[in-house]
Amino acid sequence: MSTPPPGRLILLRHGETEWSRDGRHTGLTDLPLTDHGRVQAMEVGQRLAGLDVTPVAVISSHLQRALYTAELAGLDPQVDEDLREWDYGGYEGRSTADIRKETGHAWDVFRDGVIPGDTPGETVEEVAARASRVLVRVRPHLERGDVVLVGHGHTSRILATVWLRTSPRLAAQLTFDAGHLSLLGHHREDPCILTWNT
Repeated sequence: MSTPPPGRLILLRHGETEWSRDGRHTGLTDLPLTDHGRVQAMEVGQRLAGLDVTPVAVISSHLQRALYTAELAGLDPQVDEDLREWDYGGYEGRSTADIRKETGHAWDVFRDGVIPGDTPGETVEEVAARASRVLVRVRPHLERGDVVLVGHGHTSRILATVWLRTSPRLAAQLTFDAGHLSLLGHHREDPCILTWNT
């Protein structure tokens, strides 16, 4: 088994938007942060400083809610479009409660997926494949130190499962709130969660 890299992977979910506040699926719709979301972004920058994080690389989704969160947190990211949020297709902008009322069953995005809409939508496996590509690209950086990935709720949760080498559907059992951090690393050779949703 190869020696794990010394760096930690720090996941940073963007601050609150109107839709994240209201529980609406926000995939490719490029919403701004709310006033509260901007405060969250500044506060998460202070938490990063308290964790003694001096990242060797900061990589962000291209969507403004992630990029502006990074900026307000005092970070200077490169962009990787594979960090974008899940494409929810025909369920974009809709709440789980509304989708369940329409479908007549206890719909869950991880179990039941999405339908095409203005965009084709993605399967959980397609999001996991994007996450895998991100992890391949960040590994050389982790050899030198910590890496911050600024992204979104569902994609970050799925990325964590890929890091753990487990099923991406396990992400349904993880929660990741707006403006929060999670740290991934290793215990000996095994990938692990160091802290989650702080």
